[in-house]
Order: sequence, then structure tokens, then C-alpha cells
Amino acid sequence: MITGERVTTPAGGFNPTFQRHVAAYRHCAPLLPVGRVLDLGCGVGHSYRELAPRVSVGVDLEAVALADQDRETHVADMRRLPFAARSFGSVLSVQSIEHVPDPELVLAEVVRVLEPGGRAVFVTPNRLTFGRPDEIIDPYHYVEYDATELRALCERAFPRAEVLGIHGSPRYTAILDGERRELNRLLARDPVRLRRLVPRTLRQHLYDRMLHAHRMEPRLGALEIGPADFRLETGSLDDSIDLVAICDQA
Repeated sequence: MITGERVTTPAGGFNPTFQRHVAAYRHCAPLLPVGRVLDLGCGVGHSYRELAPRVSVGVDLEAVALADQDRETHVADMRRLPFAARSFGSVLSVQSIEHVPDPELVLAEVVRVLEPGGRAVFVTPNRLTFGRPDEIIDPYHYVEYDATELRALCERAFPRAEVLGIHGSPRYTAILDGERRELNRLLARDPVRLRRLVPRTLRQHLYDRMLHAHRMEPRLGALEIGPADFRLETGSLDDSIDLVAICDQA
């Protein structure tokens, strides 16, 4: 199922977001040490093969997302992982930590299951460029971060944390800018933000309908977007589309 929370296909207008996720796995794989990888909040697992030759274990809250994955998977809450301490050489969390209201519990579990000297990498949208910097628009998100906020969160759990940024190519940025203009026009119809009073489940339903309607017909250039349209860089974090926190265990 395609929702505001999960993109499961590169079809049509969903392709840029799908490829953005693929690129995140591709860029993060070289950052991980050897050993078993915990793929945290993995969804349907469309990009886990980017982690090869490492063995990866997928975790997601919904069994339906894990059904067809050809690897070990577990239905579990990221805040209560069903693994013994020191079970993984690394942990990768792509576009998932923003989906919990208490991410500190996620980081505590990640620290617990990491081997000594292990590494965790968290990829999350940049609050300054995703949606609007002053409001969480995606009703599946509880918390969004800028680079300083993400680093502060990680440094409370890890002795070392570095934040890098994923940037999009000019043709991807053009598509993203068009989506932002549409979003701003829509939000301008509700200047006093009465939308905040709408129950979260209803907002999720409306958000999904909006995405389906807007992405049934791909924007110009959307089908040409691929993983190569995204690059991982140091510096220039404020205008990155995604943030990548690299956290090292003692």
C-alpha cells in the first residue's frame, strides 16, 4: 500500500521519492562497518540489497510490509526491540525516526543492541526544507529535525555524532520546488491553521488522498530521476533535503 508514510513503487509521480530512499541506502552502505546490520523501520525493504554483502535484519511495525522480504524480519516497535544486547555491528534507520513521538527511546534501544565499537546511521528529512520549517505537515511525522537538533539528539546517546546532508540534483530540486509551491497554495486556504484541530488519523487519510491525486500524473522529469540524482556532502546542511547522522558507539 502506498501512503504518506510508505512509498513502495517507483511508478508514476512516486518515482522521485522512491529513488530518494534508494539513494539513502546506497550512500549509507559504505559508512557501515562489517557485520550484521539492523535495518530499522525498513518498510517493504525495497532497498535493503544495497547493504550487501552484509547480512541485514529488517524490523517494522507492520507485518504486511515485511511479508515478501527474502531475509530475516521481525514485527516490532523500534522502542522495544526483540534482540539481545550487542547483537549487531551496525544499525541503519532510513526515514523512520521521525515517526515516533519519543525518539530517545529508539536511540536507547539502538545503543543496547549495538556491539562495542558499532555504528548507527539515521537518515531523516531536513525540517528546513521538507514541507515547511515552522510546521509539521506530514501527519505521519511526530518530530522533524534540522542539523543542530538531530546532532543534539544523537549526542545524548552516543559519544560521537556527525551530521551530513543529502542534496538533490537540479532536476530533482525543480520537482521538489513545484511540490512546495502547491503545498503553500493549499495551506494558504487555512491561514489560521485550523488544520491543527483535525484528528491525526483523519489528517493521514486526507494526506494520502492528496498524494495519490497529485502523483498519479508524474511531473515533468519525474520518471527520469534515479539514485544518481542525490549526493551525500559535508557542509551546506541547511539546504540539504535529508540529514544523515553517523553515530559511533564507545
